[in-house]
Amino acid sequence: MPPELSPVAAASRDAVVAGLPELSAVGRTLVMGVVNVTPDSFSDGGEWFSPEAGVAHGLELLGDGADILDIGGESTRPGAARVPEEVELARVLPVIERLAAAGAVVSVDTTRATVAERAVAAGARIVNDVSGGLADPAMGRAVAETGAAYVCMHWRGRSDVMDSLEVYDDVVADVRDELAARLAALEADGVRREQVILDPGLGFAKAGDLNWPLLAHLDVLQSHGRPVLVGASRKRFLGWLLATGQGDAPVPAPPRARDDATAAVSALSAAAGAWGVRVHAVRASHDAVRVAAAWLNVASSGRGNVASEREVST
Repeated sequence: MPPELSPVAAASRDAVVAGLPELSAVGRTLVMGVVNVTPDSFSDGGEWFSPEAGVAHGLELLGDGADILDIGGESTRPGAARVPEEVELARVLPVIERLAAAGAVVSVDTTRATVAERAVAAGARIVNDVSGGLADPAMGRAVAETGAAYVCMHWRGRSDVMDSLEVYDDVVADVRDELAARLAALEADGVRREQVILDPGLGFAKAGDLNWPLLAHLDVLQSHGRPVLVGASRKRFLGWLLATGQGDAPVPAPPRARDDATAAVSALSAAAGAWGVRVHAVRASHDAVRVAAAWLNVASSGRGNVASEREVST
């Protein structure tokens, strides 16, 4: 018998998100496609760096089934250096404007309040902040004023120092509590709870095995009553899972070789009631979340053996 969503997981997945009426309570996990308009992305090495390439890639991901396009102009890969604000704006705004004009639901991947404000003015409807508002003290007020949906990710420090911050007593409980603190701080800045989507921050101050408990216990994060976004796509922990070689020198699978594993995580996250999955290769995860939806629908309908029912009906 397929697993059935718990009431907590179902309520989290189907919670209303302010500013996204058509993507609230759709009864399945959403797919957010990644469009990196950076020259140094860990996953695609600047393949979509120009505005024209970024727009074309975004349209391709929409054709593959993406519900949301997440546009980023500053790499957050481990060790990445910051880029000036004006550079980030020059990278993302033309792509956001054109994809929003084409009818896409657009998210901007930024930790800067000014970039968030300019992106929303250009047509973005979601601010995806990997710092959860910690990188820029003005972010909460900016989100409150724009009314955009806001992805609040678990974060402990910038890309150049985050691996040194991988110290937890209990990673699941610690991430839950630190996200609760961020929720409270955002609300104090005027952000409505209905605007917030939570993200456990896989790979951020969590280089390896600590990511698996978070995936296995999404229900703990769902207990906050807000939707949960899972961003496992091509992350290092999947590379190590799929590593080749033995002994003291395993070789992690390269980023693009992690897409099948990413799709598996998408299916399992959907079966656990994730609101969305953020991925680079959309088509496989588009199919994976629909498999999970069909699986869950059988459980919620109370139907038994499908083959037996067909035999009876004939």
